[in-house]
Amino acid sequence: MYIHFIIHEHFEAPGAYEAWAKMNGHTLSYTRIYLAEPLPQHTDDIDFLIVMGGPQSPATSLAECPYFDSKKEQAFIASAITANKVVLGVCLGSQLIGEALGATYQPSPEKEIGKFAITLTDAGLNHPLFSHFGSELNVGHWHNDMPGLTATASIIAYSEGCPRQIVAYSDLVFGFQCHMELTTEVVTLLIANDDLTNAHNYRFVEQSEKLLSHDYSEMNAKLYVFLDKLAAHYLSK
Repeated sequence: MYIHFIIHEHFEAPGAYEAWAKMNGHTLSYTRIYLAEPLPQHTDDIDFLIVMGGPQSPATSLAECPYFDSKKEQAFIASAITANKVVLGVCLGSQLIGEALGATYQPSPEKEIGKFAITLTDAGLNHPLFSHFGSELNVGHWHNDMPGLTATASIIAYSEGCPRQIVAYSDLVFGFQCHMELTTEVVTLLIANDDLTNAHNYRFVEQSEKLLSHDYSEMNAKLYVFLDKLAAHYLSK
């Protein structure tokens, strides 16, 4: 399969998503927005479009960030959805999916940076792609906002600090506000490009030492199984 990544910043790396694609021998390509690389001209050859996170929001203007064209990305995401491709969004990527489908992103009730539990909803517990998650799973977080909901969207999981951690927009389109792709290497990059000096002022923001002490392998493994199931579903259509 052909996997295309949209990467907004070098420190918002694809981590376990990229590792899964390489492990399975898929063809990978990238649009590195921070290097002003152009989006593909079309989605014909793409099977999975994976849109990563970033410090921007869907409302960020070109004046504020000259290399990030939110509307252009939303249009590209919409074209991939219309073409029945798998579209996965992480953090900012999930918010851009919502916007592409007409659902406005919102501030999350709580800022979350760290490893905290998500709880599956009934929809999540009964969803075949998430059945292996169990009722609760500790995953990575690094966000202030959350994706909007369309009329047909289904919330798969929530956390104490955010009611929209995983959203199913269709059987092929999913938004992950949480960061199940995090590895120690990716966390190290994120720490180097963020200011955590006020972490103690937030309920769900961990200090650098704590962030680096976590084992992220269990959530990575759960993500791999989800991606395996999703790939099998996509190829069966």
